[in-house]
Amino acid sequence: MKHFLISTALVCGMPMAAVAQDVTIKMGHAASSSHVFQDGLEIFAAKVAEKTGGSVVVEVFGDRQLGDDKQLLEGLQIGLIDGALVSTATLPLILDLGGFDALQLPFTASTYQQVSDVLTSDLGAELLATLDAKSIKGVGFIEAGQRHFLSRGEAVRSLEDFAGLKTRIVPIPLHKATWEAIGVNPIGMAYGEVYSALETGTIDAVEINLSSIQSESLYDAAKEVTLTGHYFWPGAIMLSAKVWDSLSAEQQVAVEAAGLETTAEAYTLAASQEAATIAFLTENGVKITELSDLEAMKAKASSVVDIWTAKDPLVARITNALRGGS
Repeated sequence: MKHFLISTALVCGMPMAAVAQDVTIKMGHAASSSHVFQDGLEIFAAKVAEKTGGSVVVEVFGDRQLGDDKQLLEGLQIGLIDGALVSTATLPLILDLGGFDALQLPFTASTYQQVSDVLTSDLGAELLATLDAKSIKGVGFIEAGQRHFLSRGEAVRSLEDFAGLKTRIVPIPLHKATWEAIGVNPIGMAYGEVYSALETGTIDAVEINLSSIQSESLYDAAKEVTLTGHYFWPGAIMLSAKVWDSLSAEQQVAVEAAGLETTAEAYTLAASQEAATIAFLTENGVKITELSDLEAMKAKASSVVDIWTAKDPLVARITNALRGGS
């Protein structure tokens, strides 16, 4: 008993970091392992290792190895998945967290820096904190790239060319309303089904980021890209509450710091890759087109922004910040 008391006293007198347990966090995402989501999570993993002195190790699993976005979110909530990077567009539908709709409202931000500034601010932290009620800890964001329009038939050159195109969207109310306003025939479909749907003509087009056209080889199935830049595509870096609670206080501080730094670096990375991605797609036979009447497209979508900002004060505040308000 005396030996036990002495040992306990010695341990209690040591700094918390010195007795922190080693933790391995397996983090999944639904994109290809050649996608910028993979790059971003690897940046996060390196920062976590550095800031925790190696006591927390993040292992990254792409290519839907741990599941698609829905499976990852469900696994996080019950503690079967340690961590994940999930497109924020899915969070309002699967987790009923409407605040994240602010990040896919059309044409509210035009630069990567605008989005980065908001997501690394207190407002970004407030948005991540809404995950707490779902037994998930949000620690940062990684950007997949501004969204554009890929079609397998004729190039979309003007607003009227959108009319009736069978277009894959993420099956959420916001995207359905946005693309109906623009004039396409929106079709909800899982991300992993897009290639075959384009190849077989089940869909005519998809709204998507250039990085995914490259990493998923969609350029083999469709050759016309129209640059619209209608919204950005953040993914949220998340840990299960079970894993988060297993970390020491010092480890938690370090992981959050890693997430914040990763967010800023990920937006810089995504912005820097745009030109190279366009060059790659062009070399692989993709034609790049500018929409001749982009302002008309923005006008069509503006009513959707008004409706969604009226639904949720947090959405309204984030939208205002993205537009440059205080």
